[in-house]
Amino acid sequence: MSRKVNSTTDIDMKIIVKIILIAFACLLYSGAVHSEQKSDSVLVIKSKSRLYLMRKGEAFASFRVTFGTNPKGHKQQQGDGRTPEGRYTLGYKNSNSKFYKSIHISYPNATDRKNAKKRGVDPGGDIMIHGQRNRWGLLSPIAQLFNWTNGCIALSDRDMDAVWKAVNVGTPIEIRP
Repeated sequence: MSRKVNSTTDIDMKIIVKIILIAFACLLYSGAVHSEQKSDSVLVIKSKSRLYLMRKGEAFASFRVTFGTNPKGHKQQQGDGRTPEGRYTLGYKNSNSKFYKSIHISYPNATDRKNAKKRGVDPGGDIMIHGQRNRWGLLSPIAQLFNWTNGCIALSDRDMDAVWKAVNVGTPIEIRP
């Protein structure tokens, strides 16, 4: 009788292991599909701390992001710790930056420069999407809990790899409050 219990338990365990392996394979496959897609636009929603890779108006991937140390509101000037809001373009890619990869955002645009000039301030610049500071990637789970940049959009290094592969120079980006 105990032999039957063991064989039934063995069969149940084999089924559970198979289900787990199939689920894991599906997760790996879905990640591979997403990583091969190209984004035709990027959407960032600051209030949700999310960056979405878009294709034909639909998000196909979403990532947790952090912002400048003063994340509420549109960037007004150099050093304000804010991340800009509005429509921009992703410019050059830099694989040798002081952060794990970076992609330039075209801030300031003409309107940003005009508004800064009216206020008599420097609008700032060098706004990027980037990974963690070089050699600090292992602390990403902690760093991504806080808004720590000077106005940039930061991701984990692994997420930065996915964004890097999915976007081309010239891709439009919209940053919403």
